[in-house]
Amino acid sequence: MPMDVIDLRNFYGRALGRVARALIGRRIRAMWPEVKGLSVLGLGFATPYLGPFLGEAERVVGLMPAQQGVLRWPPEGRCLTGLVDEKELPLDDESIDRVLIVHGLEASEAMRAMLRQVWRVLAPGGRVLIVVPNRRGLWARREATPFGQGQPFSRGQITQALRESMFSPAGWEVALFVPPFDLRPLMRSARAWERVGAFLWPRFAGVILVEATKQIYAATPIPEARRVAAIRQRVRAMAPVPRGWQKDMEDER
Repeated sequence: MPMDVIDLRNFYGRALGRVARALIGRRIRAMWPEVKGLSVLGLGFATPYLGPFLGEAERVVGLMPAQQGVLRWPPEGRCLTGLVDEKELPLDDESIDRVLIVHGLEASEAMRAMLRQVWRVLAPGGRVLIVVPNRRGLWARREATPFGQGQPFSRGQITQALRESMFSPAGWEVALFVPPFDLRPLMRSARAWERVGAFLWPRFAGVILVEATKQIYAATPIPEARRVAAIRQRVRAMAPVPRGWQKDMEDER
């Protein structure tokens, strides 16, 4: 069962979690070095990685799926997090410039629907950056960490998921070569593990980071309820409705 927000908070409070945040955060920042004046959305449990964008981006918000739960963030000042249905994000179309998904895709109960929602809210020219456990990595086999929960991905699998949801992969990075154990010598040498691992065995990283852009020529998917309502409106406009028709239909039901 995927970890909830309490488990995730506790993990990032441990030495291993702090090391993971530093190593992954460095890669995220390298891929997004400048967000001044942009709106940034964190989806899943992305708040450990949103801090560097506060004060730089025009707007930063963290949305957490209902099955995971929500925690207040940041600890001080105005709360910037909210609990949402991952299939219906409460944001306007094309309103977000950058979307960061961490501990979201691998634990999603409706991955394709969530990605379609990300496509909808992402502005033209916007980018989504997704962090997922690497199927080949040691971290995906260690259930004591959140990267060992849910569905891990290979590079081919995440590429297919993105393309099916109208995204085009644009950039790749990897991180977490240090073994996922709370051992002080490992924590102290984590940066050395990253340098050596990236050079010698990049396919066995703990996580994959992929940046993607939306295919702007694709049509925005319409939720089923809205689609049915639109069809009914068109039918009523095209043909007169006999008096008492709605009551008769209800009686038949």
